[in-house]
Amino acid sequence: MNVSRIFLTARWQYLAMLNYAVDPALLAGRVPPGTELDFFEDRTYVSVVGFRFLRTRVLGVAVPLHQDFDEINLRFYVRRRTREGWRRGVAFVRELVPKPAIAIVARLGFCEPYTAVRMSHDVRDDGERTARSVSVAYGWRDGANECTIALRAQGDPAIPASGSVEQFIAEHYWGYGIDRRRRGLEYAVRHDPWRVWTAKNAIFSGNAARTYGPELAKAISRTPDSAFLAEGSPVTVSWADIIV
Repeated sequence: MNVSRIFLTARWQYLAMLNYAVDPALLAGRVPPGTELDFFEDRTYVSVVGFRFLRTRVLGVAVPLHQDFDEINLRFYVRRRTREGWRRGVAFVRELVPKPAIAIVARLGFCEPYTAVRMSHDVRDDGERTARSVSVAYGWRDGANECTIALRAQGDPAIPASGSVEQFIAEHYWGYGIDRRRRGLEYAVRHDPWRVWTAKNAIFSGNAARTYGPELAKAISRTPDSAFLAEGSPVTVSWADIIV
C-alpha cells in the first residue's frame, strides 16, 4: 500500500467471528453502490465480530487514551468488479466502540456506521505451546440491554484451508460504505493472512434489536453456522475513495 494513502495502522488481535447464513433480502437495501452481495456456496453470510484494537495510530499519530480498545461489528460480504477482476470486501451494519472520539472520526472520515457504547472484554490465552487454550468474550450495553459474544478454542491456529468458509470470511481486503450523498466508498485493509482456530461453545447472548434492528437481531440469536477465532496481525487502512 502507498504510504501516502495510509490513514490508520493498528494491530487487530483475538478476532471472534460468529457467522450466520441469512436471507439476502435482509441486506438488499444496505449494499453499497458499485458492489453486489458476495456468496459462499450460494449462501449469504453476516458475521458478528469482536476484537481488540491495539497500538492504534491515525495519520501516524498515537492519540493518548485512544490506542487500545475493543470493537464489535456486524458485517456482511460484498464484491466489486474492476479491470483486474473481482475485489472481495466487507460492508457494515453497525460498528461499536467504547469511545465517542473514535466513533466521530470514523463517521466523519469514512461515513462508517460507528456508535459509542459501554463495552467490555475478557481474553484468556494460556500461551502454552501444546494444548493451548484461548477463551474470549466481548460485550456491550445498549440502553438497559447487555449483549455478549463468546467462544473457546484449543490447540494450534492454522491458515484456513483454500475454499473453506473460514477463508471466505477472514480473507477480505477491501471495505465498502456509502457516503452522505449516497455514493459508494472503497478503502483497502491490508494484513497478512490470519491463522485461525475452530471455535467451541460459540454463543451470542442478549437482545440486539436496538442495535441491529429486529430482523437481523433475530437472525443472529440462534447457534451460528460457523464460528472461529482469528489470531490477528498488524493492519493498515487506506483513505476511502469514491467508486460511484
